[in-house]
Amino acid sequence: MITAGQMRAARALLGIDQRHLAELSGLSLPTIQRMEASEGVIRGQVDSLMKLIEALNVAGIELIAEGATSQGSGRGVRFAHRAP
Repeated sequence: MITAGQMRAARALLGIDQRHLAELSGLSLPTIQRMEASEGVIRGQVDSLMKLIEALNVAGIELIAEGATSQGSGRGVRFAHRAP
């Protein structure tokens, strides 16, 4: 779904801190902190993960899954291409 590294990279692209991401996603700051402190794929309640991913999506972030087409290899994030 999403890794802690992708979550940190997404925040960096957006230029926001953990508190702001918590507000955007409707999650608590401790939940965001716990997610980012995990290793590898974030584990947690599906509802919380979906809120996080949706908030990043609405903010314009596209998550790149392992094996997905991208310039490099592995997981990552990028700004989503939006049609005008």
